[in-house]
Amino acid sequence: MKINSKFLSKTNSVALIIIALGILIVLNFFSYNIFYRFDLTQNKDYSISKVSKNTVADLKDIVSIKAYFSANLPAQYINLRQEVSDILEEYGSYSGGKVRFEFIDPGDDQALEQELYLAGIPQLQFNVLEKDKYQVVNGYLGLLIQYGEKTQAIPVVETTINFEYQITAAIKKLTNNKLAGVGFWQGNGAVQAQNDTAAAYKNLGEIYDVSAINFTTEKKIPDNFETLIIIGPKEKFNDEELKAIDLFLMRGGSLVILINGVTVEQGLSADKNDTGLNKILESYGLRLNNNLVLDSSNGLASFSQGFVTFSVNYPYWPKIIKSGFDQNNAAVAKLEGLVLPWASSIDVLTDKFPSSADQAIAVSYLARTTDQAVTVADNFNLSPQARISNGQSGKFNLAVSLAGKFKSAFNNPSLKPGRMVLVGDSDFISDNFLRNYPDNLLFFQNVVDSLSLGDDLITIRSKGVTERPLKEVNESVKTAVRYGNIFGLTAVVLLFGMARYYLRRRSKTVGRHEL
Repeated sequence: MKINSKFLSKTNSVALIIIALGILIVLNFFSYNIFYRFDLTQNKDYSISKVSKNTVADLKDIVSIKAYFSANLPAQYINLRQEVSDILEEYGSYSGGKVRFEFIDPGDDQALEQELYLAGIPQLQFNVLEKDKYQVVNGYLGLLIQYGEKTQAIPVVETTINFEYQITAAIKKLTNNKLAGVGFWQGNGAVQAQNDTAAAYKNLGEIYDVSAINFTTEKKIPDNFETLIIIGPKEKFNDEELKAIDLFLMRGGSLVILINGVTVEQGLSADKNDTGLNKILESYGLRLNNNLVLDSSNGLASFSQGFVTFSVNYPYWPKIIKSGFDQNNAAVAKLEGLVLPWASSIDVLTDKFPSSADQAIAVSYLARTTDQAVTVADNFNLSPQARISNGQSGKFNLAVSLAGKFKSAFNNPSLKPGRMVLVGDSDFISDNFLRNYPDNLLFFQNVVDSLSLGDDLITIRSKGVTERPLKEVNESVKTAVRYGNIFGLTAVVLLFGMARYYLRRRSKTVGRHEL
């Protein structure tokens, strides 16, 4: 008996469809039970890092996250809610259900509004286009994270760039019984951290016990300080102050010094800045030079001339690019750029390092100029039109990190290995400068984290680098790319047409021969 070929073909097609549907059903079933996401972005921007996974995997109790997102938010925030939800779902999955979250619309609940205000989550105002006109509406975009009796607020979530860092840092802060102590040195003309560097002070306060120290009144560096930060001193340190800093480092403390070798005042007047810190720095193996560094890689600066304001590439604002960062140091390895205005060079004095192997000093050149940089030590002319006719040229250190058992400048015993970072500039972290160069804050936070906590949080925060500078190419490559863009597509179409014409002709020729 003959089987109809059409019937057999239909039967095979139906069977294939049923098998395909069965496979899809099985895959769908397993997808609900096996959680995994593929993130193909370079920095894994849409998946949480190993640090975050380990943090929530070790939780001993429930972490409750309440996302207060209003329902009447502008259109640009619609996707934000979904992105936040996706990230929080990952936290929940990797925590084994110990991280729980919910979205809440505060609406017009007056009692909840007061509760959120006291928790540190403000009510925001948005411009919304309704009925062909803009209207101002109130709303919320904040999170409240709770662990036991402790709570931590994230007041505003406007983007997910640093969202993972904020969540993991908040969980670490809530679950740690003791916060690392970070102190800002006040006095000797140093900047008032809470005023002049408020952004840096506030960000560090999210995960550290941050406070200021006035040595003039306290006469000692508190024992709970694990990291001491000195920013922009302009007055000379006396021996008593230097001894206290030296003793802090000898007992295993971490020291961060941001200092100008040359101070620049209003009107671009410049003077050498002698604070006396070199007395202890040279004992450790570093020297801050009283010079200014100019580089072919530099940032944009704005100047006023009469009633006109103009922006120009300013050589006195060296810009550190990818190749200038130490790729073996997690604090800077993923950074793309750093602008240091009116920076001074740093010499590493290896002959000052302890000679014994058990006291070896580890050196990391955090930030270096290009090899086309120049230093100027006298007759400073800071005008944007100035041309430098002489000066020492080469590649210069602008930020250096040391770690190990240092040689004391005052014969204090070195009890534990200490760590220190010296940056030949302090202006880069000021609030005024951060408005134009926000990535500078990333460098500062990473440096403090590396000294205070290790490299854990750095790997998360560095995912949010915002600058992707174009690589420098020579003129021949630029010309090739330019003409490739102009004629490349036309050439491809012509080649495709010729190949198709050749193949069609060939097939006709073969057909004639077969006949």
